[in-house]
Amino acid sequence: MKLSMKWKFIISYILITLLMLVLLNTYGQRTIYNKLIEHEQTKLYEEAEVIVKEYIPDMNILYTSDSTLKKHFTSLQTLTNMRVWLVSTSSRIIMDSNVSDSMQDQYINEYDSSFLSNQSVVGKAPKGLIDEKMITVIYPITKSLDTVGYVVLMSPADQLDNNATNYIDIVIICLIILLAIGAVLFLFLYYQTIHPLRQLTDAARKYADGQTTDTMKDLPGGDYAELASAIRYLGERMNHLTDYQKNFIANVSHDFRSPLTSIKGYTEALADGTIPAEIQEKYFNIILFEVERLTKLTSNLLELNQLDNNSIVLEQDDFDINLAIRNSSAPFEQRCLEKMISFELIFDQKELFVHGDCSKIQLVLQNLLDNAIKFSHNNSTIEIHTSERNHKVFVSVKDHGIGIPKESIPKVWSRFYKTDLSRGKDKNGTGLGLSIVKEIIEAHGENINVISTEGVGTEFIFSLPKSQTE
Repeated sequence: MKLSMKWKFIISYILITLLMLVLLNTYGQRTIYNKLIEHEQTKLYEEAEVIVKEYIPDMNILYTSDSTLKKHFTSLQTLTNMRVWLVSTSSRIIMDSNVSDSMQDQYINEYDSSFLSNQSVVGKAPKGLIDEKMITVIYPITKSLDTVGYVVLMSPADQLDNNATNYIDIVIICLIILLAIGAVLFLFLYYQTIHPLRQLTDAARKYADGQTTDTMKDLPGGDYAELASAIRYLGERMNHLTDYQKNFIANVSHDFRSPLTSIKGYTEALADGTIPAEIQEKYFNIILFEVERLTKLTSNLLELNQLDNNSIVLEQDDFDINLAIRNSSAPFEQRCLEKMISFELIFDQKELFVHGDCSKIQLVLQNLLDNAIKFSHNNSTIEIHTSERNHKVFVSVKDHGIGIPKESIPKVWSRFYKTDLSRGKDKNGTGLGLSIVKEIIEAHGENINVISTEGVGTEFIFSLPKSQTE
């Protein structure tokens, strides 16, 4: 079973808490206890050194009747809980600071023969003399490099164990307080991270299921706010894409249905003899016209599919844009004669070489010229102008036709968009030409703009990179 992020946080929090408590009560306590023992041993050794150097310059002092030294050791035990033995080389305890339970005149070797050979002993004292667990330091008293006696200092080890436990208890109390604060921080982080993440996940699932109209709440924090904004934008784009798909299907269906209906109707009429033989040529021409409409629409859709899939490959080379304009305008001669339209070619230079895909640029020119002829008045002129500025070549196609309404200018690049929504004027148009034009020019890394006044005319201007080789 996969755990949610919330339960992962909770389980991790509990495991870390238990691990810290176990470590503190085992390794932590043992480490503190050992440090306390080391500290106590150092203190005992330093005290033994002081006793030997300051109070026992000679072992003979121990056999005098002066009781001042014993009183001093008894006071030392009362104040510091250190028990002091002065021991002769024969292991006899000459002096014991503990008055109530004195071991004076006892021989240590009779109880533990190896005891005096140690420098320090942790956890034991001479067996039979002291049963309590002790920390012991044995400091030799020397004279002329000979050992003449020993100072034995002992401190109860159980007290250090209790001190280590007390220190750990204090640490555990602090840890519990920190864990409580950590729990509050965990809740805060949960509502700052996991909770928003869950909201983002739910929103993403809704968008994936097509519920793009749901409004996602604003989330705290810069990163989550940015992610929420990105998901919200994605939802809007998906919503826009859904609308676009619906419009695309509706437009394609409309543009295919109209010619297919005409073709079907006229073909059936020709087949069953409804149309007399003497006027059949007229209807054959209508069928041919509608077939050409379908062919053009299909070609444009295939072109756009290539652009959408980024599968278009530009075969760029240097070519003369003026020659490309002459070649592109030649196929429109018959249509121009029918409407009494003339092309006026205005070239600033006889030859003007650009760098690009010649066939794709010719497609751009053909679409622009097709539009210009379609919306020009009879007996008018279409001007095609090329010029060079700042290492760029600019191509202008200007007609003196019906123009584009001001509110429609930003929409002319949209697919299937037609200024005549009834489609009455432009029955042969697909609404895809200008979309193809814009995407081809942008594929070259250049721009195209339109200037139009309704009732006056329209001018399309695009740029191309000038050839670097002369």
